[in-house]
Amino acid sequence: MTIVTLKELRASLPKGKRLIGIDHGAKTWGLAVCNPDLTIATPLKTIERSKFSLDVKILAAICREYGVGGFVIGLPLNMDGSEGPRVDSVRHFAENLLQAREVFGFEPLIAFFDERLSTSAVDDFLNEHTKLSRQKRDAVIDKLAAQVILQGALEKMAKG
Repeated sequence: MTIVTLKELRASLPKGKRLIGIDHGAKTWGLAVCNPDLTIATPLKTIERSKFSLDVKILAAICREYGVGGFVIGLPLNMDGSEGPRVDSVRHFAENLLQAREVFGFEPLIAFFDERLSTSAVDDFLNEHTKLSRQKRDAVIDKLAAQVILQGALEKMAKG
């Protein structure tokens, strides 16, 4: 497993393999998956975090089910573009995925994508356009944020 740029991810991903977008949070991982053509991201699910070794087994099973070859992980940069403690946490998470490579059964690639405002954009959208309760919004917000992250990465990769 290797950490690469989005451009390298597109060039190195085996043909027909999908990507999973991850919105890494303190309590959950929001997941989205794209189609094999790398054009459309779809929200998938939210994993309630417990023990990393158990969580990564769930992620590996999803990877097998969907034919995944890599990950795009949202990088929570500060509004000025600087890196803070949350970025350190996400980078540590990616390193932990690297250490868990045997669980995946393949060598996935990892790229980061600037996720500034992805969660707040989704929350604003849900507040404006749905009548969901706070509890129901909370249940979908992480996977929708993962979709925003992955779709943004797919669009950037398509532009070259």
